[in-house]
Amino acid sequence: MEPLFYYMLNRNLLIFLFFFAKLHSYEGCASNKNKINLPCKEYDLNNPIVMKLGDNLTRISGISFYPKDSSVFAISDESGSLFKIHSENTNMTCQWKFGKPRDFEDIYLRDSTFYILASNGDIETLKFSQKGDTIYRRKSNFPGANKKKHEFESIYYDEAEEKLIMVCKSCEDDKKSTVSAWSFDPGSEAYAPAKFSLEVKSIAKKVEEDKLKLKPSAVAVNPSTKDLWILASENQILVVTDSKGVTKEVYTLDPKLFPQPEGIAFTPWGNLIISNEAGDKYGTATLLIFKPKKRI
Repeated sequence: MEPLFYYMLNRNLLIFLFFFAKLHSYEGCASNKNKINLPCKEYDLNNPIVMKLGDNLTRISGISFYPKDSSVFAISDESGSLFKIHSENTNMTCQWKFGKPRDFEDIYLRDSTFYILASNGDIETLKFSQKGDTIYRRKSNFPGANKKKHEFESIYYDEAEEKLIMVCKSCEDDKKSTVSAWSFDPGSEAYAPAKFSLEVKSIAKKVEEDKLKLKPSAVAVNPSTKDLWILASENQILVVTDSKGVTKEVYTLDPKLFPQPEGIAFTPWGNLIISNEAGDKYGTATLLIFKPKKRI
């Protein structure tokens, strides 16, 4: 009986190890969000200039470039503060409190006015006094914001429409095949459904995903091409479209460099800037700067 006992024990142990290994191999596949590698044509997304940020920006959620002194304005989720990151020294970050902490997701700077987007669609409009010691603040309420049927993380300015565009992360009018958007008129402070929309099927085809739930986390206009660069943190992809949302390119992101990418901006001379949040799994918050590839 003793040899049989050891035989059964070893057999059961081998079966357990086999299924344990299979289980973890499936978990590994699930964590790899991109089946294929789609490298970027315009930038080498594997070789950025890395700028580490301080503890007050661990949850950096939106950025906007300030060409006057080559700094970056930013917001941090749940802080209610505006930050200015100096490009030469990130330890010299300035901070201004403008309101109570809430779920702030993106920021856009235009003509010395800041537009700060909350996840429910509300927009905080900020402007400094001439002396620079006071912030004037005005809040615009998104229609039905408290019904939790709309969620936004992205805002950019459409020059042709002369309106700010808020791309949905999850909105009640979205279908599985489309991502919609809303517009905001800075003059009248009126909200309306935007003409812009994303066709998800074309994006899913490029990344070879049968079912893709696209969740944009930031958008910026490339000044050289006027194309939209749409960052989708949860999907680990960067989507390039025309002004109407027609897909041109899709680039996959390395999670080691882009663990939690939540902000995107361009410099007037074409540098691409992407911000990463920090966290228990993500280490230090960072700004990643990419210079355009040299044209041959």
